[in-house]
Amino acid sequence: MIELGANRYGKRAIRLVKVTREPGGHRVRDLTVDVALEGDFAAAHTAGDNALVVATDTMKNTVYAMAADHLTASIEAFGSVLATHFLEYPQVRRATIDLREHSWAPIAGARGPMPDAFLRTGGATRTASVVTVGDGPVVESGLEDLVVIKTARSAFSAFPRDRYTTLAEHRDRIMATRITAAWRHAAPDGDWDASYGAISSTLLEVFAEHESESVQHSIWVMARAMLERHAEIDEVRMSLPNLHHWPVDLAPLGGTNRDEIFVATTEPHGLIEATVRRSDP
Repeated sequence: MIELGANRYGKRAIRLVKVTREPGGHRVRDLTVDVALEGDFAAAHTAGDNALVVATDTMKNTVYAMAADHLTASIEAFGSVLATHFLEYPQVRRATIDLREHSWAPIAGARGPMPDAFLRTGGATRTASVVTVGDGPVVESGLEDLVVIKTARSAFSAFPRDRYTTLAEHRDRIMATRITAAWRHAAPDGDWDASYGAISSTLLEVFAEHESESVQHSIWVMARAMLERHAEIDEVRMSLPNLHHWPVDLAPLGGTNRDEIFVATTEPHGLIEATVRRSDP
């Protein structure tokens, strides 16, 4: 017997820019939005019957139309509005909205920030995911492309060795990574902007201050601190590629490397991922 398994569909990479024009200056909101629906869509696969299929073009247009009135605060709030809307279709059992916000900052002029000229900032991209089913939304916040580096107080040693192991042990090395993190909120609503600022600050503070024995250790220490300090979240997922910085041998060039000169590589790289959550009492 052959049957259809899990399936979903949607519209990815919906590019949305909203300019809010206020007397004191403009604000640019630059989002990439993904929409995915699950539900009673089996007939579209097995019988070629599109009677219940919400067109992906309709999803795109819905995002644009609802942004006019509802993209006024956090991306989490906007995602909740979108997810709730798509769940109004009776054939939809689950709606997932993933959002990324790309930041723009006013350009400084001779007399201060310009009201209508902006510079794309190069820091982390703020992310959010809202999943809505019949019993209400589950909201996650997060960030991606947060590039950080520790030039001291990072180690990797006492690992297994065999005939293929060439990596030297280091008690003080450079550790660089591009952090992707997401944290799940315990409640479906909140002050998302304030929460994002506080939790991301905790992540950075702990990364900077702790003594790292490995990237795995760093994930645990950062995520545990986020959960301990912020009662509004109950799970943290993190992905940290190890962006290697290898010391350059200057001896063939007639020099001595005093732990100053490195070559930065992006591939191949280690990839360390983990989920840290509150356990049941």
